[in-house]
Amino acid sequence: MLRLGFLASRNGTAMRAILEAMARGELAAEPRIVVSNNRQAPALAHAAALGVPTAWIPTKDDPAAADVALTQAMSAAGVELVVLSGYLRKLGPVFLERFRGRVLNIHPGPLPAFGGQGMYGRRVHEAVIASGVAESGAVIHLVDGEYDQGPEIARISAPVLPGDTAETLEARITALEPDFYVRTLQEIAEGRRRLPVV
Repeated sequence: MLRLGFLASRNGTAMRAILEAMARGELAAEPRIVVSNNRQAPALAHAAALGVPTAWIPTKDDPAAADVALTQAMSAAGVELVVLSGYLRKLGPVFLERFRGRVLNIHPGPLPAFGGQGMYGRRVHEAVIASGVAESGAVIHLVDGEYDQGPEIARISAPVLPGDTAETLEARITALEPDFYVRTLQEIAEGRRRLPVV
């Protein structure tokens, strides 16, 4: 059974779907901790209401100390796989070394074409629309020291429809992401999808 840790800066939409799947017995995993850099993150309140341990680790004032604190919190919780769910801070070198090859992120657009620093949320969908491509989607990838550069784990596609705006495309992709994340984690838990060695 996978021992999961979560990082979320806001609502943690994918995290919520994953927690619900675990509660229904549809995902062979257990939540060990939810951490946020935002004390007011709804994700923390949601996790706490379900009895999942939480932690607030601010990153702005002392990123190096936050890097160590985050590493210690996840390690102490016995986390073996870290799931990012809208975590808007770059992870530090101590954390990335400790959890090398075991940190997953979901990106709301095709990579590498629509990734990189500053490419998150609606900005990705705006770039996709502006490019004129016929297909978008979401990518689950390993996290390394560069934005959206880690090896791809899984990909799901969605068409860019005539008349789409960034808002309509965002709604379509956002609706796909939670189940896609759950399904990919279940494949990892069952050994049907292996994480690359990095």
